[in-house]
Amino acid sequence: MFYIYILRNRKNKLYIGFTTDLKERLKKHNFGSVKSTKPYRPWKLIFYEAYISKKDAKRREKYLKTAKGRTTIKTMLAETLKP
Repeated sequence: MFYIYILRNRKNKLYIGFTTDLKERLKKHNFGSVKSTKPYRPWKLIFYEAYISKKDAKRREKYLKTAKGRTTIKTMLAETLKP
């Protein structure tokens, strides 16, 4: 399976990513092995979607990283993102 996921840190910063091993990827983010997220640890998994097709998963990740995708995330996860 291919996963897209959304992480959130204590300061409500979001990170959107793609992986084939969700548990291992979250460990890497929190251990500091991922350069782009290392300074903002710790991270909490707040959302993920699973896909059979890698192409579909990458397309969804790309969309969620756009301005319109960020709006979708805020609508979709309104209760989760409340401070």
